[in-house]
Amino acid sequence: MNRRMLTGWGRTAPTLATVARPRTAEEVALLLRSAGAPGESAPPGSGRGIIARGLGRSYGDAAQSAGGLVLDCSALAPGVRLDRAAGTVTASAGTSLADLMEHLLARGRFVPVTPGTRHVTVGGAIGADIHGKNHHVDSSFGAHVRSLTLVTPDGAERVIGPDREADLFWATVGGMGLTGVITEATFDVIAVETAAARVDTDRTPDLDAALALMSATDDRYHYTVCWIDLLARGAALGRGVLTRAHHARRADLPARWRRAPLRYAPRTLAGAPPWVPPRLLNAWSVRAFNTAYHARAPRRGRDEIQGLGSFFHPLDAVRGWNRMYGPHGLVQYQFVVPFGEEVALRRIVERLASAGAPSFLTVLKRFGAPTPAPLSFPMPGWTLALDLPAELPGLARLLRSCDDHVLAAGGRVYLAKDSRAAPAAVHAMYPRLDEWRAVRDRVDPRRVLVSDLSRRLDL
Repeated sequence: MNRRMLTGWGRTAPTLATVARPRTAEEVALLLRSAGAPGESAPPGSGRGIIARGLGRSYGDAAQSAGGLVLDCSALAPGVRLDRAAGTVTASAGTSLADLMEHLLARGRFVPVTPGTRHVTVGGAIGADIHGKNHHVDSSFGAHVRSLTLVTPDGAERVIGPDREADLFWATVGGMGLTGVITEATFDVIAVETAAARVDTDRTPDLDAALALMSATDDRYHYTVCWIDLLARGAALGRGVLTRAHHARRADLPARWRRAPLRYAPRTLAGAPPWVPPRLLNAWSVRAFNTAYHARAPRRGRDEIQGLGSFFHPLDAVRGWNRMYGPHGLVQYQFVVPFGEEVALRRIVERLASAGAPSFLTVLKRFGAPTPAPLSFPMPGWTLALDLPAELPGLARLLRSCDDHVLAAGGRVYLAKDSRAAPAAVHAMYPRLDEWRAVRDRVDPRRVLVSDLSRRLDL
């Protein structure tokens, strides 16, 4: 064990914790059991609560616990077992999606859902119920989980799933690590012929055009996402670049790719410098980038072949890209509003544009069917995600005003991205919170599992 300062990917609100690195489910059980049982010798820091942590890609404070014990689960006993007949894979919770994709693609399979980075663990993917560019047709990660092994705070190992202790299973999916520590999971995979995507691109002149085109065509595609220029105003408000794709078939590939259609070798092309001056990303620099990016995109591109790494995870090509926001870090804000509340979406975009919010990474997606998980973020509707420098003047007030619009529209913010929302707002956004609490309190009556997020939001 060692003492370390920990932050989320946004590099805000660092806190000091004791970090343990269990390698087996038995070691996880011992740490939890000794922390939760009176009279036993508890691990250092566990009196302030224990929380699991994967690769630290939650943007806020979900995987840290000030003064407590953090379990670094990235070293949990590795193992990947593909069942071709069942169409599933079983993997340890510490397995990264990066490693899993490499393993699966060599065998003509792919993960059911991937977020914008491949550097997340299987356990983290379930705990945050991650979503991707295919939510409108495939829902979120939890929808594809057949079973998982969960070590609860009493040290018991439980194998749970949608048809076995379903209430605990769905409380764990999207439960941000607060019901137990996931050590292994079995979930669906999909068959693919290549490690490439066949991509269509349309440049959209404004937000209304993007919404209309996505509504009309998204259901024809497996994957879809629209980059939005959040600094454009007036007639160009919300102009964007819409990309939609399917997995490429072998026959779709250029001749030079067909010799090794499943070759998957995403590269890290560069690394952000260890020190970046404050305010490098400001309204001027981001406006220049956004203008160039929008102008460079094809008005109507069809059937472009892209490697899966380039299509799904372009930012992973820049190692440590979060450092580009300077020493104060970044805040990612992601919300969803239901279909029919497009006026609220537009008002938020107008509010951010008028404030000159310098976000060069702003993406719009359509969500489809949700999972039954009480704390899962996605709902049928529109979701917008954006990154902003944490040092931006007036940022807290700006995002509070956006929260008000989201709440009034019946939407919510994403707990895996949040670092600043007010508890009352989050409680109102998640109307099934008490249902989730009842399950959590049953399996963790002593509140052994605690994170900075759960303290801040009074979960």
